[in-house]
Amino acid sequence: MRYENIKSAILTILVLVSIVLTWNLWSYQPNYETMKNQNTVAEVTLSEKQEAQKILKPDQIIYHINGHHYGTSNTDELESIMKKLGQWTFLDVENYTTKVGNFNNFVHENGKAEIIFPGEIPISLYRSVLNFEERKIASFNFDRIIINVENSSKDFGTVYFASSEHQQVFISHISSGLLKGFQKDFYKKAVNLPSYFAYKPTNKRTIFLPESETEMMEYRYLPRTLNSNEFKKALFDDPSFVQKSILPHGEEYTNDSSKLNVYYDSNMLVYVNPTVENMYPSNSYDLVKKSIDFVNEHGGWTDPYRYVAKDESNQTVIFRLYSMDGYPVYNDQGASEIKEVWGKNAIMKYVRPNISLDLPLRSETKKMILPSGREAIKVLESQKNYHPELLKKIMLGYRMERDSQENKIILLEPAWFYQYDDTWVQITMGNQGGFKHGLE
Repeated sequence: MRYENIKSAILTILVLVSIVLTWNLWSYQPNYETMKNQNTVAEVTLSEKQEAQKILKPDQIIYHINGHHYGTSNTDELESIMKKLGQWTFLDVENYTTKVGNFNNFVHENGKAEIIFPGEIPISLYRSVLNFEERKIASFNFDRIIINVENSSKDFGTVYFASSEHQQVFISHISSGLLKGFQKDFYKKAVNLPSYFAYKPTNKRTIFLPESETEMMEYRYLPRTLNSNEFKKALFDDPSFVQKSILPHGEEYTNDSSKLNVYYDSNMLVYVNPTVENMYPSNSYDLVKKSIDFVNEHGGWTDPYRYVAKDESNQTVIFRLYSMDGYPVYNDQGASEIKEVWGKNAIMKYVRPNISLDLPLRSETKKMILPSGREAIKVLESQKNYHPELLKKIMLGYRMERDSQENKIILLEPAWFYQYDDTWVQITMGNQGGFKHGLE
């Protein structure tokens, strides 16, 4: 009996020890330091990401009032207008093209306000900027929003989305109260804006230009060179396998399929991936959206860039630098553009500047007077082999170049430019020179 008691006591002790050990095993939490994943590439952010309305912006508004034309490219004015439109709700969007008649006369008709964008925008992408009542609307592109201020009905205001490239018009409606608000806040005050005149290079195209001379500012900037290593992290799938080479005038980064070149003399960055299947078609919405998303992924909006052009046949999109007062900037080596060429599901070519105009030298800013639109036309028409049917646009802008006296300084010099057969050319007053660069 005593032996059995001893066995029971030992067994009880063993069971209790087992319970204690099991509890400690279940409840034990080791005090390890958090391990850092050495193989994970940190997110690259060169600058802030931008929403669509910051990139898909108009660059001009023209008011057609009582046979006269008034307009502006002022950034603050255009942002106020687009903020107002962002509060509207657009109703009953439908194709109106067959009812338009003469497209050129229709879009510039008296009593309308014409908001002009630099490039054709897919309406499906712009739904993130404007409010549409219908969940589904037809797919189309537009490069101007036309508000019919004086000829709308009592119940509804009429707004058109028009494509000058495809001569296509879609009609929509807003409440009459919203239209009256626009009329009060903007349309009636438009007579205080600079006067414009209509120039018709052909019967199918009208370009509006300022009647008088225009005062613009000449700017100087001390640029900031962007970190090439950050682009390497952003553009290559595995940066640890990328080899860097120092060249006489730049840097080169390569792996087994891609190459990134940074050119010191032109301040340009060129990335190519020839292994991507090219000429893979995608619709205009996908092309523009993925182009914006791609730059957002590495915070590549290092200056105020705007979407200006797309070429679906070549799967190409271009964004252009704009000045602080709302004018486009041009450079003969492409240093004012971001250009993307797409292949199947991947970027095939990425070309952009590797500098940012971070620091304006405000003490060196000066005013300049630009000739009137009529003077610009006179110089343009005097050029040899000028064919007006090839002329698409004429506008004021800035030429971007190195300061001739101080090479470290970037100069933005105001000038007249025109788009001729898809190429932007500077109008040089006094002689017929200029430079060419654009979407070719």
